Amino acid sequence: MTGSPIKLKQKLSPKAAAAKKIRDKAAAMTTKRKARKAENQRIGQKPDSDLHHSPNGVQRVSVKNNRGNFGRGTKTE
Repeated sequence: MTGSPIKLKQKLSPKAAAAKKIRDKAAAMTTKRKARKAENQRIGQKPDSDLHHSPNGVQRVSVKNNRGNFGRGTKTE
Protein backbone atom coordinates (compact mmCIF):
# COMPACT_ATOMS: atom_id res chain seq x y z
CA MET A 1 0.00 0.00 0.00
CA THR A 2 1.38 3.39 -0.88
CA GLY A 3 0.46 6.49 1.07
CA SER A 4 -2.00 6.85 3.88
CA PRO A 5 -5.47 5.33 3.55
CA ILE A 6 -6.83 8.29 5.53
CA LYS A 7 -7.56 11.37 3.46
CA LEU A 8 -7.54 14.53 5.56
CA LYS A 9 -8.34 17.05 2.84
CA GLN A 10 -10.61 19.79 4.07
CA LYS A 11 -13.96 20.22 2.35
CA LEU A 12 -13.88 23.92 1.54
CA SER A 13 -15.74 25.97 -0.98
CA PRO A 14 -13.62 27.14 -3.93
CA LYS A 15 -13.57 30.69 -2.52
CA ALA A 16 -12.51 29.50 0.95
CA ALA A 17 -9.87 27.16 -0.52
CA ALA A 18 -8.37 30.02 -2.53
CA ALA A 19 -8.26 32.26 0.54
CA LYS A 20 -6.64 29.46 2.59
CA LYS A 21 -4.03 28.91 -0.11
CA ILE A 22 -3.07 32.60 0.05
CA ARG A 23 -2.90 32.54 3.89
CA ASP A 24 -0.83 29.34 3.95
CA LYS A 25 1.60 30.69 1.36
CA ALA A 26 2.03 33.94 3.32
CA ALA A 27 2.66 32.00 6.56
CA ALA A 28 5.21 29.72 4.87
CA MET A 29 7.16 32.66 3.46
CA THR A 30 7.64 34.62 6.69
CA THR A 31 11.20 35.26 7.80
CA LYS A 32 10.76 33.01 10.84
CA ARG A 33 9.45 30.05 8.78
CA LYS A 34 12.19 30.44 6.17
CA ALA A 35 14.84 30.37 8.91
CA ARG A 36 13.31 27.25 10.48
CA LYS A 37 13.12 25.45 7.12
CA ALA A 38 16.76 26.26 6.37
CA GLU A 39 17.78 25.06 9.84
CA ASN A 40 15.88 21.79 9.34
CA GLN A 41 17.71 21.20 6.07
CA ARG A 42 21.10 21.81 7.72
CA ILE A 43 20.34 19.45 10.61
CA GLY A 44 18.73 16.73 8.50
CA GLN A 45 15.68 14.60 9.15
CA LYS A 46 15.54 11.10 10.61
CA PRO A 47 12.56 8.79 10.15
CA ASP A 48 12.17 8.10 13.90
CA SER A 49 12.10 11.68 15.17
CA ASP A 50 10.88 15.21 14.48
CA LEU A 51 12.72 18.48 14.92
CA HIS A 52 10.95 20.61 17.53
CA HIS A 53 11.68 24.35 17.49
CA SER A 54 11.56 26.15 20.83
CA PRO A 55 13.01 29.39 22.21
CA ASN A 56 15.91 27.28 23.50
CA GLY A 57 16.77 26.05 20.02
CA VAL A 58 15.98 22.90 18.10
CA GLN A 59 15.42 19.61 19.87
CA ARG A 60 15.04 16.19 18.32
CA VAL A 61 11.93 14.56 19.81
CA SER A 62 10.04 11.38 19.05
CA VAL A 63 7.33 11.54 16.43
CA LYS A 64 4.78 10.28 18.95
CA ASN A 65 5.52 13.08 21.43
CA ASN A 66 5.75 15.89 18.92
CA ARG A 67 2.59 15.04 17.01
CA GLY A 68 0.66 14.06 20.15
CA ASN A 69 1.28 17.44 21.80
CA PHE A 70 3.59 15.85 24.39
CA GLY A 71 0.93 13.73 26.05
CA ARG A 72 -1.78 16.42 26.10
CA GLY A 73 -3.49 15.22 22.91
CA THR A 74 -4.61 17.32 19.98
CA LYS A 75 -8.35 17.72 20.59
CA THR A 76 -7.98 21.01 22.47
CA GLU A 77 -5.57 22.69 20.05
